[in-house]
Amino acid sequence: MKIRKLSVCLFSLVYLCTLTSQTIAQRKSIAETAIGAGNFNTLVAAAKAADLVGVLSGGQELTVFAPTDEAFAKLPAGTVESLLLPENKSKLAAVLTYHVVPGRVLAADAYGLDSATALNGQKLELDLRDDSPKINNATLTTTDILCTNGVIHVIDEVLLPADKSIPVTATEAGIFNTLLAAVNAADLGGVLSGEGPFTVFAPTDDAFAKLPEGTVDSLLEPGNKQKLVDILKYHVVSGRVYDDQAVKAGSAQTLLGRGVKIGFSAKGISVNDATVVSKNIETSNGVVHAIDAVLIPENNNGNSNSSITPAHAVGMLTTAIHQGVPAFNSGDHHGCCNVYESTMKNLMDMGIDGADAQTTSIISNALSHANRTANDTDRAWALRSGIDSLKVHLTSMAMHR
Repeated sequence: MKIRKLSVCLFSLVYLCTLTSQTIAQRKSIAETAIGAGNFNTLVAAAKAADLVGVLSGGQELTVFAPTDEAFAKLPAGTVESLLLPENKSKLAAVLTYHVVPGRVLAADAYGLDSATALNGQKLELDLRDDSPKINNATLTTTDILCTNGVIHVIDEVLLPADKSIPVTATEAGIFNTLLAAVNAADLGGVLSGEGPFTVFAPTDDAFAKLPEGTVDSLLEPGNKQKLVDILKYHVVSGRVYDDQAVKAGSAQTLLGRGVKIGFSAKGISVNDATVVSKNIETSNGVVHAIDAVLIPENNNGNSNSSITPAHAVGMLTTAIHQGVPAFNSGDHHGCCNVYESTMKNLMDMGIDGADAQTTSIISNALSHANRTANDTDRAWALRSGIDSLKVHLTSMAMHR
């Protein structure tokens, strides 16, 4: 009797393993599943036009919030046709990657979360506890379509990311006119319109009005350009840093090479002595937090040069690691790459006091290696290796100054 029971158990186990193997074998990649479903034709056409089919078929596990053909049909007339034009390829890629989250995230795993970071670096707002679960303004209609390289959740609206740069977004807000005038006078408009990403603690017009009379006019004079540049750099951080990340970090290293303290109290989020009055303003190349006071770096007398000390550079690299590691560990390898790469590029652009050939070589080799690496996981490791080497080298330089 025991032998018979054992035989039955063994037979059941073999059958179960065979069935499981067949089920796994029958699964297809995200791209193949979307193509075969029949109701994602526009999404598939868009992925092909943006050269993202390979990403959706690759080995990296992804979670895709997939708009149906009916969802795309809700967009204003001509929108899809415009996005599919070759000259709008980068814009289309930004839209599509806004629908993708790194890692395999099942519906049950996402329950209770209020946000997620998309592959393009921007945040998705999650509201999953109501009867009609939402991703931004889109409703989840089907969940947990399992694929070999991730999972698909179906949504009934197309998610549109922020597509305007920091300066354009600030201009349209209408409350940053003095800041924009200062940015133009300092010739930093091109930097803040660049790829980034950057985080800007942006003083409002009311914040600038609090400065002593004549201060703004003085800063805008050509002779005080360097002082103005330094003050503005003190308001900018490499990477896309949202409010929760900033508060958790407790500080941030600015492009000036000096840190700002970030806290939270009953009054809200503070940056040094300023209070954040509007947070997480999304842009295509970063995020803006409006503040109610201008941040003035200590000992700023207008005579500092634009380069930074090795110690300040080490601080920037440390901040990048503190921002990049949580992103990497959560599966956001693309976001981690953005933080690491932008920090290295900013160090190269700003210059480091006493930098030697080895300093330049470490930075350029890391960036070059990353550019030759196809997937974000290996890119992140290549950049992190360069950051670690640069930290050791710059720490040695700082100790011998």
